[in-house]
Order: sequence, then C-alpha cells, then structure tokens
Amino acid sequence: MQLTFLGTSAMVPTKERNHSAVLISYGSEGILIDCGEGTQRQMKIAGIKPSKVTKILISHWHGDHVLGIPGLIQTLAKNEYDRVLEIYGPEGTKERMKNMFKAFSFEDKIETKIYEITKKRFFEGNRRIRVDAVRKLGIPDGPLLGKLQSGKSITFKEKKITPEQATYVVKGKKLSFIADTVPCNNALELAMNSDILVCESTYAHKLEEKAAEYLHMTAKQAGLLANQAKTKKLILTHFSQRYKTMEEIEDDAKDVFSNTICAYDFMKIKV
Repeated sequence: MQLTFLGTSAMVPTKERNHSAVLISYGSEGILIDCGEGTQRQMKIAGIKPSKVTKILISHWHGDHVLGIPGLIQTLAKNEYDRVLEIYGPEGTKERMKNMFKAFSFEDKIETKIYEITKKRFFEGNRRIRVDAVRKLGIPDGPLLGKLQSGKSITFKEKKITPEQATYVVKGKKLSFIADTVPCNNALELAMNSDILVCESTYAHKLEEKAAEYLHMTAKQAGLLANQAKTKKLILTHFSQRYKTMEEIEDDAKDVFSNTICAYDFMKIKV
C-alpha cells in the first residue's frame, strides 16, 4: 500500500502546496481522499493516470476539498473510463453531486455510484473465505460468496449463513484521516491505534485561538491526539498559507509526539 500526497495546503494553495488530496494505492484500488482544485495536474506531475482512481472519499464539502471533482470526472469520461466510480461522502452528498452534474455541461458521462456515510467506519476488514467451511456448507462460487466476503449474511438452502460461519478477518494496517475539525471525541475514536494518522494541522500552537475560531487544529493538538490514540506515526497536512516552511509546525507536534512528519506535495509513504 502506498500513500501519495497530491495536495497539502489549506484553503488557499501556494506555489509549493496544492489543495487537499491524498491517493491510496492498494492493488487494483486507487482511493482518492478528497479532490481539491488542481488535483488532476498534481496527478500528471506524479505520473499517476486518472483512470487509477476507483473511489473518491469526500471528507466534507468545503471547496478546497472538492473543487477538483468535476474536472476529474470530465477527464475520466473523455478517456473512456470503463469502471464504476464510487463516491463516498457525508449526508447530503447525493444532492450535491446531482447539483454538480446540473451545473456543468458533461458531454460524455461515466457511471457513478454515490454513497452517503452515516457511520464512522464503512470499509470493513479484509475477509477471507473459510474454504473447508464453504465446502461443507456446499456454497458454490459466485455472488453468495461475494456477499459473505463483504460481511453480509446469506440464505442458502433455506438456512441463514453468517459471515462468521464462512469467512475470517485478516488484520491489516489502520490508516486514519482527520480533516477540518477541532479536537473532539470522534477524532480520538477514529485515530485510536492507527498505524498512520494523517491529521490536519492548519496552525502552529501560538495561534490556538485562531484555530478554534476557524474550527481547525494546531500542530500541538494533533500531536496530543496522536499520543492519546496510541498512534504509531503522525503525518501532518492542510497547512495555512502563512507558513513558508514547516519547522514551527513540526516542532510543535514533536514536543508531544516524537514520531511526527509534515507532508509535502508528492511525498510518498509505503505502508
């Protein structure tokens, strides 16, 4: 698995930092976390084909996190994208996407599936089939096994079969992404026991009042969160344009959580 940071700025991009976007590459999956303005260009510079993207996860609908979506979809259509692009976002995403398709003239279209997420976790663990159990139950290859593998119960020969009976979960790596928030219990819950926590860090500690006013975190608050959550590694991102270098931000976080680095555009991290 690899993370590629395509944009690490906050609301206003700079010469060095684009709007928010991170690509998770894992096997055939290309999971794009947010898609700020200019993300397509960043992908070209990084040598990533737009068709690599299979899913877009929208953290929230601030412009600096989503303004690149229309252009990316247009490019995929022009390049005869032959997959179903899955788009996940908070409540209201279906209506916003519907309005987006109304607002722009898309000459070519791609197939999309849009999901509104109301629970904290929506990608379940990596389930594997229990071959002996499946043979004993007589379940054939096909959609039924697929449902079990996705964590859903099935009915076969008038009997209910649960995922626990026919599959097992392989423990993987935990990546957490926290965007545009003040410290809160949900952030702590999401970050708990992460192998990597990617967290917004818009301001340095001395601007804590400003961070609270604009509902953002400071670097020190991100470090404290990582500490409380027993995170293994903290990667800071979403920096205010006021910071030309990251020393102050990184030092603030390292005061309370030593295994911290600041992301930069085109940084790649292998997990």
